[in-house]
Amino acid sequence: MRELASLLDRLLEFGMPHLVAMPILVPMLTAALMLLMGEQRRRTKSALSVVSGLLGLLAALALLRWVNADDTGGGPGSIGVYLPGNWRAPFGIVLVADRLSTMMVALTGVIALCASIYSTSRWDRAGVHFHPLLQLQLMGLNGAFLTGDLFNLFVFFEVMLAASYGLLLHGSGRLRVQAGLHYVAINLAASSLFLVGAALLYGVTGTLNMADLGPRIAQLAPGDRGLAHAGAAILATAFFAKAGAWPLNFWLVPAYSAAVSPVGAVFALLTKLGVYTVLRLWSLMFAPDAGASAQFGQVVLVAVGLATLFVGALGIVGTQRLSNLAGFSVLASAGTLLAAVGFGQPAVWAGALYYLLSSTLAVSAFFLLIDMIERWRNAGLSIAPHEAADNAPFLAEDLSSFNDVNLDDEAQALYGRAIPAGIAFLGLGFLGCTLLLAGLPPLSGFVGKFAMLSGLLFGSVRGIAPADWAFVALLIASGFLTLIAFSRSGIRHFWTQPHATLPSLPALEVLPVAVLLGACIALTLMAEPVMQHASATAQGLRSPTAYREAVFGARQRPGPTDHPAPVPAPVPGETTR
Repeated sequence: MRELASLLDRLLEFGMPHLVAMPILVPMLTAALMLLMGEQRRRTKSALSVVSGLLGLLAALALLRWVNADDTGGGPGSIGVYLPGNWRAPFGIVLVADRLSTMMVALTGVIALCASIYSTSRWDRAGVHFHPLLQLQLMGLNGAFLTGDLFNLFVFFEVMLAASYGLLLHGSGRLRVQAGLHYVAINLAASSLFLVGAALLYGVTGTLNMADLGPRIAQLAPGDRGLAHAGAAILATAFFAKAGAWPLNFWLVPAYSAAVSPVGAVFALLTKLGVYTVLRLWSLMFAPDAGASAQFGQVVLVAVGLATLFVGALGIVGTQRLSNLAGFSVLASAGTLLAAVGFGQPAVWAGALYYLLSSTLAVSAFFLLIDMIERWRNAGLSIAPHEAADNAPFLAEDLSSFNDVNLDDEAQALYGRAIPAGIAFLGLGFLGCTLLLAGLPPLSGFVGKFAMLSGLLFGSVRGIAPADWAFVALLIASGFLTLIAFSRSGIRHFWTQPHATLPSLPALEVLPVAVLLGACIALTLMAEPVMQHASATAQGLRSPTAYREAVFGARQRPGPTDHPAPVPAPVPGETTR
């Protein structure tokens, strides 16, 4: 840990706020370099993708350390603002690194690095331009998390979506093409709504800077407030579609189920981006100081979140395919987060942010695990002779001392048989994902759900409303239904598998799953500091004054012509005027 902290401090010496742009520039430049290489140097591209993912993760961790640690030149609550065009807000583009954005960029870095490593085993060779598309998607994700401007949020959304279209179709096949058409259609419609909503807000407020929207909305005339609310509602519809909220979620499960496993792992971040934008814009535009517009749309947020959670829970218990289980788990987590955002309480937001980290890591690990489980299931129906000889602890001649009750169908002993390492890894990984996604103790999924429920029931000053009880009931019921569905699938895939071959698990596939599940265990062991960060993030979102002051206080860098020209030395004998 000390070596990692020292490395992060060296990265910080690179210069703040220039480091804010690094999570965007690194994947962009890597993708450009890969495209110049063509399709011949696949191994080089794979190595570049992993190195790029590692650099992006280190930059994100350095930013996360900067906003929290006093000894880095930042400090608790520090906000880094970068002006790419050297124009001050609200006229120029701004990139903002606060607690929320750096946390999301760090989460993206962990999942992207694991997906890159996993894909090098086999999936990057199933089609063309896999790694460049993955890097462009990371560029769009990181840019959307870091941008402080509404129009540039649209630009980064489109970069991310354009790359996701190619990634979803990676590997070809009828199911991917069919799901891809639905995915493209719904996202193009959502992008159109995004532009319409942004145009309405700009026409009313005269700005697209996120930090500037709140004060402008608070000062609107009563006749213009309805247009601003209409623009915000249209924007919210676009973000609901991207987050997979009900009733705009019909595309999500087919698309996520059809994608290859490393793409599905990264796609788990896309719905969280929709939730992030709702939380970011709602907390800035309709904060308690927004006057007559304060908390606009709160009831709709809670209702949409509860409906999405309900549909996701029903989908989980109603499916038997592992890929559909993962897709509906994404849906249920998105509904949980949207409802938690709608309650507007910092204590609930803190638990929701912790739950966001845990659920996203768990779903990404589950997508990768599904690929290994299904490949093992489809590998064959009989054990090869050399594998049976290597793994049977008892020889045929040694079985005479056992009763028939102690023998299986192949006359092999039931007791004393070692579980092969591959099956043990898959089984333990599946068990970990079950505990995390169902929210059972002692792992981080339980900690996140418990924090949300305790914040809602014991941290509210307005009393407990019927919607609060509905959220409590749905959250508990969804966990119970998830446990039933995952237990049923686990029995089907691990306990009733007749004559299965032993799984062949390359290290490049085992390592990413172990890292993602290990990150969830680390969240559990470090629950107190992570929850402190989430609580401070929620308090900053509830009172966005510091965010606005940081954005408007960012200073321009002096250009070459801004420095006074040196006065030439007088020539001897010449008169100086």
